[in-house]
Amino acid sequence: MSGGSLGLTLLEIDGEGAPVVFVHGLGGTSNCYQAMLPAFAGFRCIRPDLPGSGRSPRAGLQLSIGLFAEVIAGVIRHVGGAPAHLVGHSMGTLVALHVAASVPECVLSLTLFGPIGAPGDAARERLRERARVVRSGGLLGVADAVASGGVSSASKAANPLLGPFLRESHMRQDPESFAQTCEALAGAEAADFRRVRCPTLLVTGDEDAIAPPSAAQALADKIRGARVKTLNRCGHWTPLEMPVECGKLAAAHVRAHAAH
Repeated sequence: MSGGSLGLTLLEIDGEGAPVVFVHGLGGTSNCYQAMLPAFAGFRCIRPDLPGSGRSPRAGLQLSIGLFAEVIAGVIRHVGGAPAHLVGHSMGTLVALHVAASVPECVLSLTLFGPIGAPGDAARERLRERARVVRSGGLLGVADAVASGGVSSASKAANPLLGPFLRESHMRQDPESFAQTCEALAGAEAADFRRVRCPTLLVTGDEDAIAPPSAAQALADKIRGARVKTLNRCGHWTPLEMPVECGKLAAAHVRAHAAH
């Protein structure tokens, strides 16, 4: 494993081969994909922490989904050596869709876990309220809520460390940066799905309250040729709840659409 950076964005890079870039969600880091990496033997796996998340500083930037998309496009071009495959989770799926729409020549495939096209009105207000809560009281309440309600009961029973991992992932975030990321997501618009030309796989859990199967299918219907896979007894944090299954699904999709 080697560490690197693109400006102030910290990266983890594993393996050799065609590039696969992983984009985490709100409250996540590059570590959300760690358990999926064994499935990607023969690929160069590039996992950034988005600006203001994990180990990447905000550095005075105004955080937005557009900025995140620019950063990921830069990672693809300057680190991956474009084109690359994109794997995203939650907010990271929205970022990945914007990248695929803005620079379609740089994206070979999309694998989207817990996919979101853009927040609905109620979700936008919840995100703005979450930002206010974090600014006034820190991340403890958010961390506890995600750890208890973001995953399925079956996942928690199968892996008792899942809740503590999610809790720590959130509590380690910089509060102001997390609040600004919430606001960035609250203000996000959908990508231009007409410009998404690459093979797209959407994966969600049957107990995902944020990206339920019906919403994932509605999103897939807007993307030419997109497919949906639903994981049983799984919540929103698919890559952490079912890393082996998610790794197999994502790696198979990537291999099926690797450049020749």
